[in-house]
Amino acid sequence: MPGPEHKPDAPELPEAVVTTRSRWRMQLVWLVPIVALLIGGWLAVKAVIERGPTITISFETGEGLEAGKTKIKFKNVDVGVVKTVTLSPDSKSVVATADITKDATKLLLDDTRFWVVRPRISGGTVSGLSTLLSGSFIGMDVGNSDKERRDFVGLEVPPVLSAGVPGREFVLKSADMGSLDVGSPIFFRRLQVGQIADFQLDPDGKGVTLRAFINAPYDKFVKPGTRFWHASGIDVVLDTNGVRVSTQSLVSIMIGGLAFETPNDALAQPAAAAKTEFTLFASQADALKRHDRIVQPYMVDFTESVRGLTVGAPVEFRGIVVGEVTAIYTRFDPVTRQFSIPVEFNLFPERFTSRYQTGEKGGPLTDRPRQLGDFLVERGLRAQLRTGNLLTGQLYVALDFFPGVPKAKIDWTSNPPQLPTTPGALQSLQDSMTRLMARMNSIPFEAIGKNTQETLASANAMLLRLDSDVLPQATGTIAAAHAALDSANNALQPGSALQQSTSDAMQELARTAAAFRTLADYLERHPESLIRGKPETQP
Repeated sequence: MPGPEHKPDAPELPEAVVTTRSRWRMQLVWLVPIVALLIGGWLAVKAVIERGPTITISFETGEGLEAGKTKIKFKNVDVGVVKTVTLSPDSKSVVATADITKDATKLLLDDTRFWVVRPRISGGTVSGLSTLLSGSFIGMDVGNSDKERRDFVGLEVPPVLSAGVPGREFVLKSADMGSLDVGSPIFFRRLQVGQIADFQLDPDGKGVTLRAFINAPYDKFVKPGTRFWHASGIDVVLDTNGVRVSTQSLVSIMIGGLAFETPNDALAQPAAAAKTEFTLFASQADALKRHDRIVQPYMVDFTESVRGLTVGAPVEFRGIVVGEVTAIYTRFDPVTRQFSIPVEFNLFPERFTSRYQTGEKGGPLTDRPRQLGDFLVERGLRAQLRTGNLLTGQLYVALDFFPGVPKAKIDWTSNPPQLPTTPGALQSLQDSMTRLMARMNSIPFEAIGKNTQETLASANAMLLRLDSDVLPQATGTIAAAHAALDSANNALQPGSALQQSTSDAMQELARTAAAFRTLADYLERHPESLIRGKPETQP
């Protein structure tokens, strides 16, 4: 009987064969991670290869900067992004680290500029309004340098001009800024042709230097002799010519601006080179004022009031401006113990000569100015204060000849030389009034009044006497005269005896006249009758 281990009905199983597994055999399940790893590695290598440079930009403040969000744009195209924003080691600025795309590497030059674009109003323009919705970003402007750079200092104010704008930049020197700012317009014949690009205080603190950019093609109108002046706001001029108001445009009234013009004698000059330096004048009148090559300083000493005379007032010779007042002082003479008003002025001798015949600019009148000055003063040349405008009361210094004035000479020992003066018309009138008042004060009005009162008293007594003595007699005389007139009137009445006698007498006179006429006619015909007598009438 078979044992329990023997089972004749059970099928026979194959015997397992043990084989050794290969150590290098890869299962398919690992293929996916490997492929993913290869793709990731390829992407990492590609990112490293295509990765652009990293730059740092320092700003005074981090306003508008956010790590991972703030973009860097050039011509409104994204060229980078800010990765971190940290404080500088000295905590005085903010350093933004940004990654730049590889394509923009060539834009990172030494004079490339960066600034934060945010809503801003400057120089009469409004910019960055789009950032109200999209957020601030960093603007970029490429320079012209050949040297690359990775560390930059950002601008706090966006540049007025982008690189590559056609035109030329000029340097202006001014005593102060006035109401100008970066972006202030520049006008030529009331047309805006440029703007202020930058300004800075001079190292010595005595003035301001401005950079003015004139757009092409208007830059060709800037000549070496061109004059620039402040055209800010409303220019009100009050001088001997009256009140004048001028302005360039409404923009210049609100935000200020500059203007330039070329005098006629400089129009033929070639265009000024870039970076040419010009003087920025305070007004158009100062800019276009004639600038003489020869200037001779002189001084006059007035004893009268100079109220209305200001620095810059003209010095005229018979209506022609030949000089300009430069200073007004006061002086006390310890010898005469009197005050006077010294007035210094510049004399332009070229303006005394004529260019009508030769067409050339005049020069000095003579190579011996002292001898000429003494000759003119000896002939009566004097300086005098005159009123240039009755409305404003402005005064000016007039040089003219005054015959009959006391003799005087130029004081050449004074520095500057001192010319003699003569009182002005108003001063002469005041002196005449003073002399008249002095004479009137010397009249004994009290004695005259006393005598007048005595005379009036005598006249009053005489009138009383006339009233008591003469008046009754005069009344009788008048009555007698009335009676005589009545008698004469009666005698002259028609039909009166006197009237009839007068008529008869007139008739007799008429007959007598007729007899004399007949006798005259007869004697004219027979003059011999005066000797022989009248012949007897023949029967």
